[in-house]
Amino acid sequence: MLVDTDVLIWFMRGNDKAAAAINALPQVLLSAVTYIELVQGLRNKRELKALRTSLTALEARILPITEAISNKAMFYVEQHFHSHSLRLADALIAAAAVENAISLLTGNTKHYAPVTDVDLKRFRP
Repeated sequence: MLVDTDVLIWFMRGNDKAAAAINALPQVLLSAVTYIELVQGLRNKRELKALRTSLTALEARILPITEAISNKAMFYVEQHFHSHSLRLADALIAAAAVENAISLLTGNTKHYAPVTDVDLKRFRP
């Protein structure tokens, strides 16, 4: 299952529900976009080390942005930006889930609502 940025933020902040949801997964997958968003939210190198340590402990795998993912994300933005304000990061994350045929665990289901071919699993902190 692909884990969205918000769920990993809750996990890193020590949220028990996020920890239970992530620890229940057979494999933790995240988009390269999610990793970049997480790094951009860090305040210093110590927090970067903690992020890397956590992802290593989870045996998390980061999925790269492929040509197919970028093409699908472009389509999603063309179709849904003006009607639903679908943003680049969310389009890329949704496309990564769809292209890899995996569900997306997120607390931000509203962000992905217009992308009907993504299988959303709702997280509630």
